Amino acid sequence: MFLSVFEMFKIGIGPSSSHTMGPMVAAARFLHLMRASPFSFFGVKSSLHGSLAFTGIGHATDRATILGLAGFLPETYDHARAQLTLEAIRESHVITPPNLPALKFNPKDDLRFDFGPNLPGHANGMILMATDAQGDVVLQETYYSVGGGFVLDERELYQDDVSERIADVPYPFKTAQEMLHMAETSGKSIAQMKRSNEISHSGHDRVTSGIALIWKVMSDCIERGLVQDGTLPGGLNVKRRAKGIHDALMSERGKNLVAPHTINDWMCVYAMAVNEENAAGGQVVTAPTNGAAGVVPAVLRYYLDHVPGASPKRIEEFLLTASAIGGLVKFNASISGAEAGCQAEVGGASAMAAAGLCSVLGGSPKQIENAAEIALEHHLGMTCDPVKGLVQVPCIERNGLGAIKAVSAASLALRGDGTHLVPLDACIETLRQTGIDMSERYKETSLGGLAVNVPNC
Repeated sequence: MFLSVFEMFKIGIGPSSSHTMGPMVAAARFLHLMRASPFSFFGVKSSLHGSLAFTGIGHATDRATILGLAGFLPETYDHARAQLTLEAIRESHVITPPNLPALKFNPKDDLRFDFGPNLPGHANGMILMATDAQGDVVLQETYYSVGGGFVLDERELYQDDVSERIADVPYPFKTAQEMLHMAETSGKSIAQMKRSNEISHSGHDRVTSGIALIWKVMSDCIERGLVQDGTLPGGLNVKRRAKGIHDALMSERGKNLVAPHTINDWMCVYAMAVNEENAAGGQVVTAPTNGAAGVVPAVLRYYLDHVPGASPKRIEEFLLTASAIGGLVKFNASISGAEAGCQAEVGGASAMAAAGLCSVLGGSPKQIENAAEIALEHHLGMTCDPVKGLVQVPCIERNGLGAIKAVSAASLALRGDGTHLVPLDACIETLRQTGIDMSERYKETSLGGLAVNVPNC
């Protein structure tokens, strides 16, 4: 099975890969359909369903849908231009996508939140429509935002594309067991196999420069989060904490009275910096989602800044290994909080980070698989219950704890020889089954857990 590192790690915007990036991408895809259609269009409409409706306002789904229909894309998003565009649309009730005529669109009437049952394909569903001069719908498509910025239409959701996904790569593993077998027979590491697969699709230069850019955006996001203060948007009045914690940690450096467990604060502050930026709508990298975007960069930053002998030359190895594990979780279970709870998001991210760290610390493929399993196993059952639908409480701190678990998992795996009782494949299958059994109230609807037991103002 082949999912590219550039699919697992997408450069985009906060606060949510499934609720912000996904709808924007879906809208862009619908514009392509409109441009290829023989019909004349006079307006567009949208309806949001399931989790996109229940937590859409808190996740800026409405804003993302409107901007997507106006031609914006996550990877090239310009905040200042977006603000001007939104104001113009709300005032004129007209949207002007590139290479299409001006279209009637009144956000109050033409963007509908449907709080009824989910659409049949996924908890994150949306329907986009184009109308003629009489207001009749002449083009319609249903899209599902399935987590991590991945978007599928109805045909794609139900078609079996496994054969396409495993074709034309040197090491086409779709399970951890296959991955370990290929590593053993080839004598290559997980990162080396993953890199060979990437080069077969994108070429050497694209892989090298693309992964370097991914880390640059991750690192820049950490740095921005460490110097910003103030209150996060959305109405919960959550104060940014990363800057204050980082300032305190820096002032304590070199002092003899600092407790050893303070290293956990460093891991947490890196993760919190990213997720505070995400909550503020800043530029982040899905890893594998926006809600879990802090775990992987926090663990990689921990490695670079706090582990003796760490080398920047191994950043690529870390990210390739992490993306291989993320691909297994997505393909065999889910990385969507709306589909499987936060076990899929932060749990998946922690498994990815644990694998990446274990690899750069010299772990064998078996130890790397063990590290990923340990990290994921101890996130199983974690619900997604964001207060007020915002990716803030408990999401920001949860990334810090996910990073700590990842480092602990890698360390434990390195203390053994890779032999362990629960295979990663079994753990991923348990995630999938638990997601199916989990009440919908605990899957990003803000209808259960902390979301209803904490005041929303």
